[in-house]
Amino acid sequence: MVKRLIVYDFDWSMADQDSDRWIFECLAIDIRRKMDDLEKDVQWTDIVTQSLREGHARGITRQQIEDTLRAMPFHPAMERAIKTTKAKGDTTFFCLSNANSVFISTILESKGLSYAFEEIVTNPATWQESGLLDLRRRIDPDGEQHTCTVGCSPNMCKGAELDAFLKRHGEYDQVIYVGDGSNDFCPVLRLRSQDLVLCRTMRGLQRRITKEGGLKCQIKYWEGAWEIEELYATF
Repeated sequence: MVKRLIVYDFDWSMADQDSDRWIFECLAIDIRRKMDDLEKDVQWTDIVTQSLREGHARGITRQQIEDTLRAMPFHPAMERAIKTTKAKGDTTFFCLSNANSVFISTILESKGLSYAFEEIVTNPATWQESGLLDLRRRIDPDGEQHTCTVGCSPNMCKGAELDAFLKRHGEYDQVIYVGDGSNDFCPVLRLRSQDLVLCRTMRGLQRRITKEGGLKCQIKYWEGAWEIEELYATF
């Protein structure tokens, strides 16, 4: 029996949308436009924090946000792939994402997938009594910062977080990393020859792999969740 770890990025990797942007595309398109305008100058998690506060100030409610998250595209094949593979009993799932704890947990609960994940490492968020979703960076900007030189966002070094998970839980025969974004490049660089990156096509991770190379692991490109389900069925 192969002891396998499957690591998931969330937006555009497990889910078929970007949760940060989806909320405002559905509830406040002017805030969504402002997010793009700010992106060149402000750290992304801070932009989302600011946007949530602005939305709350104009009356966007917790119920609206939760309902919008539950409606976010999430392919049935991805849901089946995770549930079926988890049921076999030899695979650990780990979610490593730059989204936030409330967005991810709300969506996973709506799909009946919360039980499947050993850990979810992401930016912390909590609901306030007022209905404001208070979002913070995983790494406090006023505290000690990570030293990543690969290009991770200031809020989190995904490579360091993967290393820390493996230190907590021990080694696996194979690590599979499902990702799409440029910030997934750092953890993928740390994978071994027996490991596998499942890289979604036409996005930042594929561009970095093509341009920078340096990977030791195997690479498989995919476009749709049905391809993930097809692969998992071979385990």
